[in-house]
Amino acid sequence: MEFFFFASLIHITLIFISLSSIYLLFYKIKNPSDAHNKQIHPPGTKGWPFFGESFEYMKRCRRGNPEKFINDRVEKYSPDVFQTSLLGENMAVFCGALGNKLLFTSENKYVVAWWPRSVLKAMLFQESQEEHSVKKYSTRFRRLLPEFLKPEALQHLIPVMDSMAKQHLKTDWFPYKEVKAFPLSRKYTFTLACRVFMSIENPDQVTQFSDPFSLVTSGMLSVPINFPGTAYNRAIKASKIILNELLAIIKNRKMELLEKKDMRTDLLTRMLLVEDDEFGKLFTEREIANHILAVLIASHDTISTTITFAIMFLAQHPHVYSEVFKEQMEIAGSKGPDELLNWEDIQKMKYSWCVACETMRLMPPSQGAFREAITDFTYAGFTIPKGWKTHWTVHSTHKNPKYFEDPEKFDPSRFEGNGPAPYTFVPFGGGPLMCPGKEYARLEILIFMHNVVTKFKWKKLIPNEKIIYDPSPVPVHGLPILLEPL
Repeated sequence: MEFFFFASLIHITLIFISLSSIYLLFYKIKNPSDAHNKQIHPPGTKGWPFFGESFEYMKRCRRGNPEKFINDRVEKYSPDVFQTSLLGENMAVFCGALGNKLLFTSENKYVVAWWPRSVLKAMLFQESQEEHSVKKYSTRFRRLLPEFLKPEALQHLIPVMDSMAKQHLKTDWFPYKEVKAFPLSRKYTFTLACRVFMSIENPDQVTQFSDPFSLVTSGMLSVPINFPGTAYNRAIKASKIILNELLAIIKNRKMELLEKKDMRTDLLTRMLLVEDDEFGKLFTEREIANHILAVLIASHDTISTTITFAIMFLAQHPHVYSEVFKEQMEIAGSKGPDELLNWEDIQKMKYSWCVACETMRLMPPSQGAFREAITDFTYAGFTIPKGWKTHWTVHSTHKNPKYFEDPEKFDPSRFEGNGPAPYTFVPFGGGPLMCPGKEYARLEILIFMHNVVTKFKWKKLIPNEKIIYDPSPVPVHGLPILLEPL
């Protein structure tokens, strides 16, 4: 009896397997597009469920070589585009100059701006308004920024930047023989951003919400696990502190405007006053706070990174320091004792800007950005379906020997003449969504470089200090240097 029972069970199981096989075969025949799509999607792996390959990428960042994450997959899967899963999102990573060109020149044709949910939540965009907020940032807010960030508008800021750089060095550098360049450069760029965009000059008020900023930037591009102790959780908590401070500042500014006590023309006041014929006031207080937070992050974190590593490379390459010193001293010699820099002086800093560009090539302050496919499109023989997230990264070109000979060598002369080939040097992105603060960053970097080079020589105190990416490159000990005033 038992024998017949087990025989029947085996027989039923075999029938089930056979029927299942027939069904799967029939399904594939009736739905050839499904199998076909699997073949033409970019090759790659999505890694672990939910976590994807985020931990592997972060491991490479902590080791200071995020480009290895990209290069390994380019070598294994495709030099053009591969798929992965990062920050809780499945995405296609576009590589090389042609990949950059496609994403930069296809805005509103194949792709639109998109940011991971972890970024939006860490910056406290209201959950029900996330997609709406991103679109507003890409359209209304971007239309507003050129008023403040185009070269013509920035020229009057050059004396402000120069005087603040001089004061910063006098207060935070000259009293000491040893300083840490990284935290000091962050202090300077953040203080300047508060002055330029919100007219805040009180050091105590600046300090109130400057301290949590590093937590926000560290947690924005992390695995979105909101659990105590995680980088993401710390970022959200820090953002709430900053947001409350910003909302208080905004409310106070509104009162001043109502009472006609405010004559400032900074970004904050402009956002409070700007109106639209169709919508009236364009921004709520919360939206203003979100956008100001984004501007403060973008305008100080990335710039301070470039300033820090320019100081590092100048210490490591005395012949480069000598050329920058010569260029900047010629400018300084043409000025009166108390005369501040102007637009014409900036245009003379050609070699210094080559140094800054080579710094951004080797130590890119931003790792790339994201888009979302708004239609199916084909690239390099692979189909990117509508709704897929895409990512362009500096790490597929900046140290690629195909585009830069001897790519690990610090050589500012790469940027003389016509410079690198298009779409290979992309620290500011490209196309319609190129960073609107590029010229602001150029001015701030060059003005600080002018002041520090004409006042000091220095040497690194830790010759082989470890560099990690968090998400921008960070010297783990803050780049301590020994100063020698000139």
